[in-house]
Amino acid sequence: MDSFWSVLTGAFGLVFAFNPDLIEIIGLSMRVTLTAVVISCLIGFPLGALAGAFRFPGRTLLTIILNALMGLPPVVVGLLVYLMLSASGPLGPLRLLYTPTAMIIAQTVLVTPIVAALTRQVIEDLNLEYSEQFASMGVGPFNRVTALLWDARYSLLTVALAGFGRAVAEVGAVIIVGGNINHVTRVMTTTIALETSKGNLELALALGVVLLTIAFTVNALVMTLRASAVRAAYA
Repeated sequence: MDSFWSVLTGAFGLVFAFNPDLIEIIGLSMRVTLTAVVISCLIGFPLGALAGAFRFPGRTLLTIILNALMGLPPVVVGLLVYLMLSASGPLGPLRLLYTPTAMIIAQTVLVTPIVAALTRQVIEDLNLEYSEQFASMGVGPFNRVTALLWDARYSLLTVALAGFGRAVAEVGAVIIVGGNINHVTRVMTTTIALETSKGNLELALALGVVLLTIAFTVNALVMTLRASAVRAAYA
């Protein structure tokens, strides 16, 4: 029991002391995750909006693929990205393997289908609601997508936060393509796994506390945005 409390005290001590190693790991985690989420949104929002707002050949197949890719196993994504970036892979000359860029690519591959699939559902529901108004006003394709995206802005922020929550907790893919190299590619999740195996429980628990805090914050933001969307809808 004393050992447990000493580890817990030491972990919170690292957090409140702004331990340099801790701050470095958290900073890299946030940089990698936020970059991946922004890229995923830039790809996923338009793709999901097009699939949700229009009927075209292959739309059903695209929807099935997006929904299926939402459940991609992270280790499989990590393996595929590793093969692409390895010396014998097509992107090997870029020398991106075991760099933060490789981790961003892996997280982007994981998060983009989630963002696109959720965006498609949101936009499709809105499009059904406004279809008669769009038809009567003769709204063109570009203006239709723009209007739908703007009206769904609160829901899309929730989608982005869901993608962030998925990315920040990822360990399988990033450890394969990043290598968990100290001061280079070591992020919160991979460090927790490594330090726990080494018996350095204070640092592992400190990072766990930070990760849980981020998860609670993201969920609180999601709930707040949903409440704001409801209020805006009835305003």
